Amino acid sequence: MGKKKVPDLYRAPFPLYSVKVDPDTGLVIIAGGGGASKTGIKNAVHFLDLQLVGEYQHSASLLHSHDTDTRATMNMAVGKGVIAAGQDGTCCLMQFKQCTQKEAKDANKDGKSKQQGNARLRAGKGDKCGQDGVTPSGNMSDMKDETIHISVTASAEVQSDLNPQDPLQKVVRFSPDQSLLLTGGTDGHIRVWEFPSLKKKFDFKAHEGEIEDLDISPGNKHLVTVGRDFACSVWSGNQLSMSLKWHETMSQIDEKTYRYLACRFGKVEDQKDALRLYTVQIPHKRDRKPPPCYLTKWDGRSLLAMLTAPCGTEVISSLAVSDSGTFLGLGTVTGSVAIYIAFSLQRLYYVHESHGIVVTDLAFLPHSMKGKNIKGNNETALLSVAVDSRCQLHRVARRNPGETLKGLSHQSGVWCKTQTLLLKGYM
Repeated sequence: MGKKKVPDLYRAPFPLYSVKVDPDTGLVIIAGGGGASKTGIKNAVHFLDLQLVGEYQHSASLLHSHDTDTRATMNMAVGKGVIAAGQDGTCCLMQFKQCTQKEAKDANKDGKSKQQGNARLRAGKGDKCGQDGVTPSGNMSDMKDETIHISVTASAEVQSDLNPQDPLQKVVRFSPDQSLLLTGGTDGHIRVWEFPSLKKKFDFKAHEGEIEDLDISPGNKHLVTVGRDFACSVWSGNQLSMSLKWHETMSQIDEKTYRYLACRFGKVEDQKDALRLYTVQIPHKRDRKPPPCYLTKWDGRSLLAMLTAPCGTEVISSLAVSDSGTFLGLGTVTGSVAIYIAFSLQRLYYVHESHGIVVTDLAFLPHSMKGKNIKGNNETALLSVAVDSRCQLHRVARRNPGETLKGLSHQSGVWCKTQTLLLKGYM
């Protein structure tokens, strides 16, 4: 019997490196490309319309394709009406909005470059709108002006990595209040800009070698960074506050046998003032018998370790936290996707090699949206993208309150092993 996989939600005509969900509109935004190589593979950002089909299933269609010229978007952050996209050693800012065709035409007439602070303002190329992955051709003026489109304007860019050999931005974040834009790259520097003015606030060497990930807590109190130098550092502004030592709770693990890969802050459901930090640790070197990767949960205020648990022997490539703080998503370099319960760090859902190649990014659908339910009657739903150009949606169906989850449960045609627990135990 063949290996079962989750059906593709959408397939792009280029490798995918990033996926985000706009919490205001429910738009799914995916990005990637073939880079500067002349292979004919385009570089673009796609805006998808996600529709609920029945109570549990979804469909997606292409609303808009924004061409990014010769630069592939490798990572991005989405704020209110703005995308910060990592393209080579540059962070490119793009404004987007839902609009009528007339408004879209007016937006694309703005073609002059300007200067603001230390950021260069850019005019975007003409965009393409379509449905079901097909870009329309012919006379676009025949379409009604009232038709809703996505208008995208490439507005500014900042230099986010200064590696002299191969500059590459590896991570970008908006602060929770969107007052700051933060980037990290291969030169080991963290750069922080005030937003939207793009006035540089900090530029400091945080790690020896590449930055792997960063996140900032609500209120902008703690900035956490992880690098390939085995360090997970906590910063107050540009001053080092402390270094986290996950291995100190695991006496059998030597300090430099593992390195940090990812870090994310998350809420605690039904506890307004509580905060958690989650980190992923992967083996520094691979053995013939692969050692496990680990998840660690930290108190987000005191930054004391609360719980560490193994999360399989496949090397983790990406981490996501649901907006409610209830679930964690993990992707692997071999294309597997898993969903964990944040409270217990127990695995709830798993699909082996769903993509068959490295999972580059993950994003949960919003737990709730004003005036729109895109999650359906699912407990949670996780988007995954990979270099195979596929975007998939992994669902955990909602059960009656208090119903026991045990044994094997069937999700989206895939058997996933779960732990025996009550829903109330992890809500």
